[in-house]
Amino acid sequence: MNAKEFREALTKIMPGYDWTVHKTPKSFASIGLGYLEATGIQSSGFNRLSTLSVARREKDGVVTFEAKSAGYGTRAKWLHVYTDTTLARALRGLQDYYEYMANTYGGHARALQNARKATGEVAA
Repeated sequence: MNAKEFREALTKIMPGYDWTVHKTPKSFASIGLGYLEATGIQSSGFNRLSTLSVARREKDGVVTFEAKSAGYGTRAKWLHVYTDTTLARALRGLQDYYEYMANTYGGHARALQNARKATGEVAA
């Protein structure tokens, strides 16, 4: 897979991001490691809303994709990393993790909110 094909695959599966494919260091090719990396951003005006980084590694015929994302701003920390054997599975795994965490934290937030209510009140 070359950089053009990588960009096309990323744009097809995640069209909501503006993708930049980065140059591969020559040292990676010299040791037999196929490597491509791309960064996708979502922004509103001058505000960066989301950053998604995807790396494709190929060694000894085995291809892996690593997807990681960060939140608001250009200096936001990476929130989570997920690696799988296909691009779609790596991105889905990352999304599933965030949905799981949202459900977990949402449940805790609702429990705290309900605990503040008087005993006879029903939570909304």
